[in-house]
Amino acid sequence: MLREMFTAARAEGRAVFLPFMTAGLPTPSSSPAMFQALAAGGADGFEVGIPYSDPLMDGPTIQRGSDVALAAGAGFDVSLGLLKTVVEQTGRPSLAMTYANPVFRRGPDWFCGALADAGAAGVIVPDMPVEESGSLRQAAARHGIGVVLFVAPTSDRSRIEAVAACEPAFIYAVAEMGVTGERTGSGANVGELAERIREVTDAPVVFGVGISTPAQVRAAVSAGADGVIVGSAMVRRVLEAADPAEAAEGLRAAVEEIVAVLKR
Repeated sequence: MLREMFTAARAEGRAVFLPFMTAGLPTPSSSPAMFQALAAGGADGFEVGIPYSDPLMDGPTIQRGSDVALAAGAGFDVSLGLLKTVVEQTGRPSLAMTYANPVFRRGPDWFCGALADAGAAGVIVPDMPVEESGSLRQAAARHGIGVVLFVAPTSDRSRIEAVAACEPAFIYAVAEMGVTGERTGSGANVGELAERIREVTDAPVVFGVGISTPAQVRAAVSAGADGVIVGSAMVRRVLEAADPAEAAEGLRAAVEEIVAVLKR
């Protein structure tokens, strides 16, 4: 599904949009409606965050989102059930985002099998370096799950080559160093990083971390990104909304603004 998604977007002369949303926000029962709103706004797929108590890569907004979701009962198994519901209700490719501890707690093969049963198209594990990803990649291949690997502005050519050699579903290019969160800048790293990745591989490149506004999305698309991920700005809208209906409307409107600048 991921390959077809990128192929279709390229044929339309645009990048894909994969918003991040924490499973279980604002509650497990209302969470599917948030993803339906993202789809209604024009999202191509989703990064579905599995709530986690120690999200190392995430800033305050997504950390709070995890805390709220966990307090509402969105543990690991409940979140997998929500992922399955999202896939069934929207038909959009969905990638599970989690951390290494939950993967190895039950084992990569069990984990990837559970994702496959839920209909996930891929998995993102930001605290798992490429050198330690072998068992996950092998298990994912057995279950038909794509693995996403990271490249940062500090990554040298040898590092990018090591990532590319693993044939990831796409390369998650970190636009800004640090944890996730909304930034005021325009993403000065995206052009140079995209160029260095393109020198090594033609794998799809999706920018995230520090991208939240249409202007920042536009900068990434202009640099040649195949896709963009926006997370904190989406989660914030849910956390700040008075009720699920207001949250859903805010998400739909935010996605529409971003989709409008995805054309190359």
